[in-house]
Amino acid sequence: MKFKSLAFLTVIYLFSAFVVFSQTPRKTVVSISADKFYINNELTYPGRDWNGYKIEGLLMNSRMVQGVFDDLNPETVKNWEYSDTKKWDADRNTDDFVSHMAEWKSYGLLSFTINLQGGSPYGYSQSQPWVNSAYTESGELRPRYFKRLERILDNADELGMAPMLGLFYFGQDDNLADEKAVVNAVNNVIDWLHEKNYKNVLIEVNNECNVRYDHEILQPERVHELIELVKSKKKNGYRFLVSTSYGGGTVPKENVVKASDFILLHGNGVSDPNKIIEQVEATRDVDGYTNQPIVYNEDDHFNFDQDLNNFTAAVSAYASWGYFDYRMKGEGFEEGYQSVPVDWGINSDRKKGFFGLLKEITGY
Repeated sequence: MKFKSLAFLTVIYLFSAFVVFSQTPRKTVVSISADKFYINNELTYPGRDWNGYKIEGLLMNSRMVQGVFDDLNPETVKNWEYSDTKKWDADRNTDDFVSHMAEWKSYGLLSFTINLQGGSPYGYSQSQPWVNSAYTESGELRPRYFKRLERILDNADELGMAPMLGLFYFGQDDNLADEKAVVNAVNNVIDWLHEKNYKNVLIEVNNECNVRYDHEILQPERVHELIELVKSKKKNGYRFLVSTSYGGGTVPKENVVKASDFILLHGNGVSDPNKIIEQVEATRDVDGYTNQPIVYNEDDHFNFDQDLNNFTAAVSAYASWGYFDYRMKGEGFEEGYQSVPVDWGINSDRKKGFFGLLKEITGY
């Protein structure tokens, strides 16, 4: 009888410990009021102005989508070998990512975009024979991906950062069997985030919804359905803030603008910084726009040594800006945050140019 009582008490203790652990309070909460971002109820970059432009309330970011990258295709995984070991190592990649996050934050980077189906390891690709997807064909979660993601999101929570988590990437969405699997994946990811009690994560349903998606629900006419699905999933009164993005230079459509908590723009293909300002202004004129924050989370234009570039143009229009850097042909390992294997340090002239201007603008 004593043995049974002891066993019963042990079960109760373990269950209680699990409940307490699963409800451990997080350190970082991201929120939005009008067109401004807040972290832990304080405006981002509080009181900061730069060259006469208001910076407080913005969310400066960088495209770091390969933080949980892997390649499940044995025919293509050799393309991502590290030069020293002659093999690919997904955990090494995530460990390197995590080890540099505090450095990025020290320059004023408060957010980064990571994606559960990554992005092209070459920057741009017509075909994607590799298999980089955190989901099975039916939309179930692959545990190894989410263990790596947890390491990143835990560290972001400790550092006071607010990552943007992308759920799908064109060219990889076809690894999901059908629309039911897409919906299942969304439900499973949001449930997982709630289970882990994160409150510092922003959701990007898919990267560039108007570019080559197989499933109609991920295309411009219907993607708002998934935005609304994310918004509907609340736990203890909390829900995740959500949006989606379009290809470079595109002004979002009314259905997405109405549904989104913040508006994502891309500056790829926009070589004239004045066109960035025009894109922001046109977005604010879309029917259904209600003063949500406007955020660039992908732009592959640099010229950081010039007074007017896409970064400073976005700032002048009170829009947050996101750096997109990939390794161009003939460049060394230190270049690019999207090219695999990735050097996650600030070791190239281009990266130093971005982070230097970021630090100047944010005052960090």
